[in-house]
Amino acid sequence: MTAINQIEKTDPCSIPIEQIDPSDGSLYPTGLAHEYFRRLRREDPVHWSPTGPAGPYWCITGFDDIVAVDSNHKVFSSEPSITLGEQPEEYRDISFISLDPPRHDIQRKAVQPGVSPKRLRELESLIRRRTGETLDALPFGETFDFVEHVAVDLTTKMLASFFDFPWEDRNLLPYWSDVISASEATASALLEPGERRRIMGECLAYFERLWRERAAAPPADDFLSLFAHNPATSDMPANPRELLGNLSTLVVGGNDTTRHSMTGGALFFDRNPTEWEKLRANPALVESAVSEIIRYQSPIAHMRRTARSDYELGGKLIRKGDRVVMWYLSGNRDETKFENPDEFIIDRPKRQEHISFGFGIHRCMGNRVAELQLRILLEELLTRVSRIEVMGEAVRNSGNMLQGYRSMPVRFHPRT
Repeated sequence: MTAINQIEKTDPCSIPIEQIDPSDGSLYPTGLAHEYFRRLRREDPVHWSPTGPAGPYWCITGFDDIVAVDSNHKVFSSEPSITLGEQPEEYRDISFISLDPPRHDIQRKAVQPGVSPKRLRELESLIRRRTGETLDALPFGETFDFVEHVAVDLTTKMLASFFDFPWEDRNLLPYWSDVISASEATASALLEPGERRRIMGECLAYFERLWRERAAAPPADDFLSLFAHNPATSDMPANPRELLGNLSTLVVGGNDTTRHSMTGGALFFDRNPTEWEKLRANPALVESAVSEIIRYQSPIAHMRRTARSDYELGGKLIRKGDRVVMWYLSGNRDETKFENPDEFIIDRPKRQEHISFGFGIHRCMGNRVAELQLRILLEELLTRVSRIEVMGEAVRNSGNMLQGYRSMPVRFHPRT
């Protein structure tokens, strides 16, 4: 296989279709990945890529095909991994997101009450108060980093509540989340493997201490207490990889995806000022705007499954044992499902029809949390801000899984 040079990368149409491999993490910060996916949806939506980071895999890019795979856990297994690449066995953590029933169901069910509708109703006023306090502390009319001072700040406070995490140490949560996400398996290895293992060892030790405290205390609604007091999961510390894996899933799921959607929303409104004016004129569009932000951002670019048996999809035969990668980022721009999919339109019909949260038994457990946080942020912005102005380049993450931002300078113009 001939290596694709940098010039060819910028023009996906110049590359033979059999050589296209969207796992290359460098395609994402520039948005070039969308060009690759557009061609694959048009010419080869169930695409065999022989050059993946851990070997060949099926590249699924169409909306309906992604739903078909994600909804069929009996054929398409989450084990042993949900990332396109592979972690060495000795460093591969175990969590319910990468397990099949019945273990998946048992572990997910244990913590589901932590994000139940009742729990979210109880937390809504707290989220609104914190959001207002965060916005009121900003230097309106001056430039500041939206990622640090809004997105990370708000999601960290929320995540600390779900874990009942020591408030003075809450900034450890986004720090650990960034370390968890930086791995060879997602083509975003920003740390040496040894350093990453050291940091995650510190994370595990901290959570083990909290677990012992929660297990000795009366049951509560935070994630650690729910795990510790459920008979089916109370022995999880006996398997440190399983404990760390589950807590890592909850940390990343509660932090990265929401914070990147918040930042994306601010960027999209800057680039599409008529949509912001549309929202200001009709605040009833807030929930629709939330769905469009999540669709357009697609914070989780892909999820992987492994075929348990032979299966025909899109006229192609997927063999037992093949890796199958669903590109949510592509499905959310599918021309057959969305009119003008590359445009940001906050009053789209069928506003919930995106696949950012997945389908089936692995549908994102915290989807309502993300929507609630985004809705409240938009509502509170509308009472304070006349215009969101991005003042420079948004620095994006590298890697093929988490689509997000490291920094973005903005200026809020106050309402008068």
